[in-house]
Amino acid sequence: MGVAAEVDRVLDGTKSRTGGVARVFLQGRPSRMLIVGADDHDADDETKLAEFRRDARAAAMAVAGLDVADATLCVDDFDAGGADGYWKTRTALAAISHAAYRFTPYKSTKPAAPKLRRVAVLSRQRAKIRQAVGHSQALDDGLTLAKDLGNQPPNVCNPSFLAREARRLSRGIGNVTTTVLDEKKMAELGMGAFLSVTRGSATPGKMIIVNYNGGNRGDKPVVLIGKGITFDTGGINIKSSAGMDEMKWDMCGAASVLGAMKAAIAAQLPVNLIVVAAAAENMPGSRASRPSDIVTTMSGQTVEIMNTDAEGRLVLCDALTYAKRFKPAAVVDIATLTGAQVVALGSQASALYANDDDLANSLASAGDETGDRMWRMPLWDDYQSALDSAFADMKNVGGGRAAGSIVAACFLSRFAKDFPWAHLDIAGSAYVGGKGSTGRPLPALFEFLVNVAS
Repeated sequence: MGVAAEVDRVLDGTKSRTGGVARVFLQGRPSRMLIVGADDHDADDETKLAEFRRDARAAAMAVAGLDVADATLCVDDFDAGGADGYWKTRTALAAISHAAYRFTPYKSTKPAAPKLRRVAVLSRQRAKIRQAVGHSQALDDGLTLAKDLGNQPPNVCNPSFLAREARRLSRGIGNVTTTVLDEKKMAELGMGAFLSVTRGSATPGKMIIVNYNGGNRGDKPVVLIGKGITFDTGGINIKSSAGMDEMKWDMCGAASVLGAMKAAIAAQLPVNLIVVAAAAENMPGSRASRPSDIVTTMSGQTVEIMNTDAEGRLVLCDALTYAKRFKPAAVVDIATLTGAQVVALGSQASALYANDDDLANSLASAGDETGDRMWRMPLWDDYQSALDSAFADMKNVGGGRAAGSIVAACFLSRFAKDFPWAHLDIAGSAYVGGKGSTGRPLPALFEFLVNVAS
């Protein structure tokens, strides 16, 4: 049977399996062709975009499983609802990056890794494709770092480990600097909320700041703040044993902002970017905070700690106050903050809160563009009263289970009144229990930075 006849035969069998992938073996080079099941050409553009993402994931999983080192992606003839070659290339290469990722440093016997080492893109839109490939490679670098940090065991990945990894980002690069604040310096700055979390751990907390000056001198920076609780026992309000192993991923916010920094540097984005990783362990030691303790934040506001398992907002509130000194154009904090977010949105979308509509729309648009979606939640004053305290300026939790993610965002909003601010609660999207870190919301963050830079 000739090559054309063999392709026709496989195509006939594939049309009925939308999203299915079939392999055709060819003589010479290329030696194999992947054929993805045909879609409905009468579908609307939004459906075609979703189908392209699905097909890209299916093809990526297939090519990652092949015994090949090189592959060529032809993007021009794919119908993606009017999307250009840049978008199709970014989407397809992101799918391949995810399919080829493995985390195996602690396996004594290494499982077989994908042999795929290089992917070429064939297109008539050379300038757009060249830019898309560069951005895709930069995002892959950032995602690999973010996933690797998230998947490290907590006996390895502690605040000191995150600080060392952050310093690597500025090594040998003239326009990148890393600063690490230790507990002594944080005490001098009045970060009583942050220190109330790390007090119970034998491992000191760190405030890690990486500064990338890729934009014009004097341009206001974008600041990304990541929650970096490298292990969360809940403190004195200790968690139940079920699922506590997943609390190593409570630092995925910090991992995502460090990944965003690596991606921005790799892409040489013309933007001024500062990332802050608020890194601490939440442990029930003899010096740990107790329910009803009152602490003073860097802003001067006081907080009655009603639940030591609501620790993320305590490290973030001091990080938000610290960010004010940078005179930021915008601040986005990213945190695996509440189980209530998982109840509300599951793993499909991150929760988005903001005090600025333009910033919220920019982030949501970047999420839609990359398929790393987020959903804007209300930040109404009606919810603020849940934080009222009889003894301090506020409590760190509301009075019950109702609107837990919203109340947490309301708490943070009290420390973000001086700049455009958004909060991403990624408790459901940052990792898959038993499988590992997803790297989210880094794809959306990087797209947001690309848009800011342009």
